[in-house]
Amino acid sequence: MSGTETLREDHKQIRRLEKVIIKCYTELYAGKNISFSDIDKITLIIEEFLDSIHYSREEDSYFPCVATYDHLKQEIRGLLIEHEFSRRIALQIKKHLKRWKEGEDAREPVARYLKTYSVYLMDHMNKEEDFFDKAEAEVLSKEEELDMYEQFRSVMTISKKMEDMIKEIEYLENQPWVQN
Repeated sequence: MSGTETLREDHKQIRRLEKVIIKCYTELYAGKNISFSDIDKITLIIEEFLDSIHYSREEDSYFPCVATYDHLKQEIRGLLIEHEFSRRIALQIKKHLKRWKEGEDAREPVARYLKTYSVYLMDHMNKEEDFFDKAEAEVLSKEEELDMYEQFRSVMTISKKMEDMIKEIEYLENQPWVQN
């Protein structure tokens, strides 16, 4: 396994989450009820998995390693900007969910920002996959890939958190509103 393969494995889990998000906003737009706790789980996975684990792997290790070769820097910059965009969308989901929990009718903005997030995810992951292909082919050595992989695995709390987040995605995938 390599650093790039680890990130691609993350993407497989993120694509599962993306399907849950699409089902969630579709159901909300159709006037169906989704429990606040399920939407909270989605926001938790966004924060804990996408931001704290996946993006940090890219931002703290992968991108700096690739950037040392002075190659693909423009692509890295674009991806970093998109990570920040992701964080801002996630904040909007949480903000409007909080309003909704407090009794305001914020169903529509929650659904809208979930939809925005799913569109972002699809586009962003496609860009990252292209970036990974270039980095593997043009920049990273096998040793660097192995070093990153070992670094990703060495943080046991992250490995445990990943397991927890995958279980949360499985829980959401098995909810009746997702199964319909």
